[in-house]
Amino acid sequence: MTDNTPTVSGSEASEAPRSAMARFLDSDLLHSFLSSKVTVLAAFTTVVLMLAALFAPLVAPFNPFDLAQISILDARIPPIGMEWSDSRYLLGTDDQGRDLLSGILYGMRISLAVGFLSVAFAAVLGISLGLISGYVGGRTDAIIMRIAEVQLTFPAILLALLIDGIANGIFGNIDRETWAIWILTFSIGLSFWVQYARTVRGSTLVEKNKEYVQAARVIGIPAWIIMIRHVLPNVLGPVLVIATINLALAIITEATLSFLGVGVPSTQPSLGTLIRIGNDFLFSGEWWIAIFPGLALAILVLAVNLLGDWLRDALNPKLR
Repeated sequence: MTDNTPTVSGSEASEAPRSAMARFLDSDLLHSFLSSKVTVLAAFTTVVLMLAALFAPLVAPFNPFDLAQISILDARIPPIGMEWSDSRYLLGTDDQGRDLLSGILYGMRISLAVGFLSVAFAAVLGISLGLISGYVGGRTDAIIMRIAEVQLTFPAILLALLIDGIANGIFGNIDRETWAIWILTFSIGLSFWVQYARTVRGSTLVEKNKEYVQAARVIGIPAWIIMIRHVLPNVLGPVLVIATINLALAIITEATLSFLGVGVPSTQPSLGTLIRIGNDFLFSGEWWIAIFPGLALAILVLAVNLLGDWLRDALNPKLR
């Protein structure tokens, strides 16, 4: 009987993680993706925008950070098709003479970097605490969940503002331009970990009572190995959906913080910073300085959200 138990648990443990991750390659999932024109368009838009941001130094007509390529005499040039436009600047220029198209590509690069880093930080923290809370239980579970419940009473943007303010107060003497992205990443990530922790905790409570986990305990496998090797792969499905949706929320949060002046500095503009700069000229006739970065932000967030909605429905067995 002892010999049979590890064999069953090993097969179940190897098949269960595979079934969770193999859904992305499942023929039904692929058919669901291809049959939705909105999802395909959202995926195409997301990939194009991310590639354009990633290869901004190769795609952008100018480098908005290179002072040698910027002239104040070219400030506030309207986009192509308007009077006094310049063929060099497809979307016009901002108040400092920077090419707006190049600024959007480089700004999207910063916004996506902050979004991905903050989501990764929130996911690692939330998944770790969720696994520990669900598997260990008892007082540890109670403490982690009480902290999560307290944090849920604060809006994410307010919590990010608070953390950003505390970080700036503690490290006020550091170079803001160097550490702004990391402070933003920490602030946004720390405000999003609760969703991962609560979701993973619930899934862990179900998984830890299954036979393959019980068998692993019987043969003396340490708890941390069981959590990482056996439980974790089986709780990643909902986490992927949360991460996709949170990416859009993180980009919006970064843009909001930058718009409020506590995010990325204007010397390294993100989409939020570009919108904040353009907002000063919105009613003076130079509408393109704010509208085009805002439109780019809206398209990016909408595309990511549509992908997240499709992924949530596709990974829900009740809807398949």
